Amino acid sequence: MRAAPDRTPDPPSELSAAGGGAGGGSAPLDVAALVRAHQAEVWRYLRYLGASPEQADDLTQETLLQLVRGRCRDQGQAARAGWLRTVARNLYRKSLRRAPGLADLDAADAAWVTFARDDGGSAHLAALRQCLDELDGRARLAVRLQYEERRSRDQLGSELALSSDGVKSLMRRVRTALRACVERRIGS
Repeated sequence: MRAAPDRTPDPPSELSAAGGGAGGGSAPLDVAALVRAHQAEVWRYLRYLGASPEQADDLTQETLLQLVRGRCRDQGQAARAGWLRTVARNLYRKSLRRAPGLADLDAADAAWVTFARDDGGSAHLAALRQCLDELDGRARLAVRLQYEERRSRDQLGSELALSSDGVKSLMRRVRTALRACVERRIGS
């Protein structure tokens, strides 16, 4: 039994890479606007699936190139976002040495749709920023050192006068508190 080929569907959008869709005479493609509209959400989705930041950069670019190159027709923003997720997921799957089960990626996609809602995760990011502002003392310093300055656990331990296990416990408590704060603010 042969597996079905991995097909990329026709992109649903009003844009046409050829500059003239089936109706002819459409406006030229505004690639910069296309990138601004979709890049962050596609990148976040790929990171959510498990891509490294560098891999997400590359796959986001390839996903948007697929949209620019394709024949597009207007089916609305939600259909375009779904199409972009499908392309990104397929490109990510191809990039893996050993493809995970299809059910895993489909479940991740369903969870992403629930998470991202209509704003591509922007509401969650805004809530996270507010929650980060509420952190105090050691927790705020630990988050800044680990995520902004990319310090190792040992470096954090030296700076915060904690053992490596102490840093691990502190970061676990901080992430749990931030998750609860974001969920309260979002109402989910």
